[in-house]
Amino acid sequence: MGVLPAVEPRTSYDRAVTDCRLIRGGSGFRGKQGLDYFSGVSAESTGAKAICMHLLEMPPGSSAKPHYHEDHETVIFVLEGVAEMRHGSQLEHVMRTEAGDFVYIPAGVPHQPYNPTDMPVRAVIARTDPNEQESVVLLEEAETA
Repeated sequence: MGVLPAVEPRTSYDRAVTDCRLIRGGSGFRGKQGLDYFSGVSAESTGAKAICMHLLEMPPGSSAKPHYHEDHETVIFVLEGVAEMRHGSQLEHVMRTEAGDFVYIPAGVPHQPYNPTDMPVRAVIARTDPNEQESVVLLEEAETA
């Protein structure tokens, strides 16, 4: 196969349109939150400007460190399993999620997902931050700042 010629970006709806990207079975990384992710779409993997999306697998009994995403919203779609999430300024609320549920987390809201079951949890996570970890603020870091 030869190299494809460079294509000038086209403009559609006042936004530059460039090549589409395929990310096949993204590599794994450990997030600041203490959970393992499989890289999907991000600034790092595709040059995305306003979104990132990853696959999260939470083993039985695992828990994230309490954190929030500064200035960025998060959406989660639970593919399989059951998880719970503490959330709120003092992590005073608990939400139980199951396969098929969508979760919306506003920017700046502290949260801590965990898996209280003996089965793994798999979820797709999307954020309005194109960088994989840049907007993650651990609550312990925020308290000492």
